[in-house]
Amino acid sequence: MRESDIQSQIRDYLIWHGWYVVRNHQTLGSHKGLADLTAISPSGSVWMVEVKTPAGTLSEDQERFRDEWTSRGGIYILARSVEDVEKAMDGAPRAE
Repeated sequence: MRESDIQSQIRDYLIWHGWYVVRNHQTLGSHKGLADLTAISPSGSVWMVEVKTPAGTLSEDQERFRDEWTSRGGIYILARSVEDVEKAMDGAPRAE
């Protein structure tokens, strides 16, 4: 399965669960290493989701972005399937 197929499945899954999802495009002038998806939960938490195939690895720019994002309290997940997102959602804090 291609990364773009996995990304579409994850985006559709999150939207189906009430999340607002933006697909980030890497273009000239974009922030290097920016995750593939920005997802906002119904309770307002913002996640950065990097999508990879089972064999894919993060680039140095992606690792730097992940580290900067999470060092400031941001939620970042590396997802290779919808199941990875489900697991992350199960472990996420719930709004009261």
